Amino acid sequence: MSGRVLARDRDRGQVTIEFLGMTPTIIVTLVVLWQLVLVGYTYTLAGNAADEAVRAATAAEYDRGGKCREAGLSKLSDAWRAGARVECATEDGYVTSDVTLDVPLLFPGTVSVPIPVRGHAGAVEEAN
Repeated sequence: MSGRVLARDRDRGQVTIEFLGMTPTIIVTLVVLWQLVLVGYTYTLAGNAADEAVRAATAAEYDRGGKCREAGLSKLSDAWRAGARVECATEDGYVTSDVTLDVPLLFPGTVSVPIPVRGHAGAVEEAN
């Protein structure tokens, strides 16, 4: 029996080798999925910030642009606030807000992807 190799002994260690070969693919897949989560979350934040900004602008009696910008940035964490741009406009009693955020690359607060994410909201001015 010492000279013969059993069939089950020939495959010993095969699973380990296959797993090591697949590890880079698994890691790259997880990194891509995480980046997609960050893109989706940034879209959510941009939309929410635009809603907050337009809501504050419609209720403001004075300094509408300042209140709009302040409200748009108030709910954002530092990682997204750093590159955020909030713009508000009023035309014929209709207030609009546009918020542009940068998508972080893998970790919020570090390098950003050069793809801007925009959120837009609009509302009718409140009557006093």
